[in-house]
Amino acid sequence: MPLQVELRPHERIIIGDSLLINGPQRARFTIKGTVPILREKDIMRPEQADTPAKRIYLAVQLMYTSRNPSDHHELYFSLVRDIVQAAPSTWPYIEVINNQILTGNLYKALKESRKLIGYEQELMQHAKRGPGLRKRGKADLEPARA
Repeated sequence: MPLQVELRPHERIIIGDSLLINGPQRARFTIKGTVPILREKDIMRPEQADTPAKRIYLAVQLMYTSRNPSDHHELYFSLVRDIVQAAPSTWPYIEVINNQILTGNLYKALKESRKLIGYEQELMQHAKRGPGLRKRGKADLEPARA
């Protein structure tokens, strides 16, 4: 089934292993065939990969857009070992990503990697609040009942 794509002015898109940059006007085109496609909002640039989860996303993105995804497996599994060692609670996210990679569903692995980034952000916010500190919820504001 052909894919209809509309790009905003100057929007980027990866098709296969090529980066296309739209000109100053909107463009609409149809893609026929099976090729990796990433819109600008899903593209992670190397300089943006400034956390362990983002580096994993970038490694999965490289697998997804590569003609030889296995070329990036060593990097990916090295990053996975590091993040699981530092934060064992990330394992359920990693397990889902791994399963998608092993079954060849690299686009789904990329989407699951976004969830890992979200979880990592939660962990960082929790760490910034410090031990014993938590957000006050509605229950904290209500008087105790005897």
